Amino acid sequence: MKSEIVWMIIGMGIVTYLPRMLPFVLFKGKELPSFLQGVLKNVPFATLGALIFPGILFIHEDIRYGIIGAAAAFIAAFLGANVIVVVLGSIAVLTVFSGML
Repeated sequence: MKSEIVWMIIGMGIVTYLPRMLPFVLFKGKELPSFLQGVLKNVPFATLGALIFPGILFIHEDIRYGIIGAAAAFIAAFLGANVIVVVLGSIAVLTVFSGML
């Protein structure tokens, strides 16, 4: 393997490691304000919504699958479920719905 490629891989590793390591070093032993904690707690749900919402609108089979899956995910998220539970619950609801057709 060429040395340029090895150095590129090492550089990419450093660039992806720094943003993950810096918050631990900079905020070690510090408490974030409760408002900021609340905002950061909802980031996974906002990201999940931003990634999945276009798929709901542009589904190729039947728009009902997108609407029912989104409704199930919204209800689970509204009830305070974990992100994994929201995704798995939506998949389970769509599995049952597709079995009924």
